[in-house]
Amino acid sequence: MDQSSVLSLFRQSGALFEGHFRLSSGLHSGGYMQSALVLQHPDRASALGRALAERLASHGSTVVLSPALGGLIIGHEVGRALGVRAIFAERLDGVLTLRRGFTLAPTDRVAIIEDVVTTGKSTMETMAVVSDGATVVCAGAIVDRSGGAASVGVPLHTLATLAIATYTPDVCPLCAAGQPVVKPGSRVGS
Repeated sequence: MDQSSVLSLFRQSGALFEGHFRLSSGLHSGGYMQSALVLQHPDRASALGRALAERLASHGSTVVLSPALGGLIIGHEVGRALGVRAIFAERLDGVLTLRRGFTLAPTDRVAIIEDVVTTGKSTMETMAVVSDGATVVCAGAIVDRSGGAASVGVPLHTLATLAIATYTPDVCPLCAAGQPVVKPGSRVGS
């Protein structure tokens, strides 16, 4: 699956938005990608998961770990395609943690999977959950909206790379123009 096909799925799903958005990273942007609208279709989620798994296969992952909520569906589909467990981290008192009986073994080779990467902050927060001797070997996302600038300390594989401008709130031209900001993502308080 090439970048054009991925973006076509987002367009067909009505998952590309223009406006004034506050992203989970705290940055502001005039563009937002709501991957849940794509991933609500099991056939599309499966196709994206298989395509991302193909890019990650050489890392020999034994488990996929995703941050809830955005990475949950695509993480599960990548795990299915790789034939490995797919677990997720969720926030407890504002900190990502493994819950629900999920554990990692010292021999686990972990792939961190997300839907969209902007700065890599959520990916690195998810990486910090990995303990007990397990090793993060790679990361992946459907879309890297940083234009390739996001760095997470391990190989990062994506299906599409876009350069969608982001701004700190103090220099955001959309704020300066008085355009109301919307927080569309799943993380509250960022």
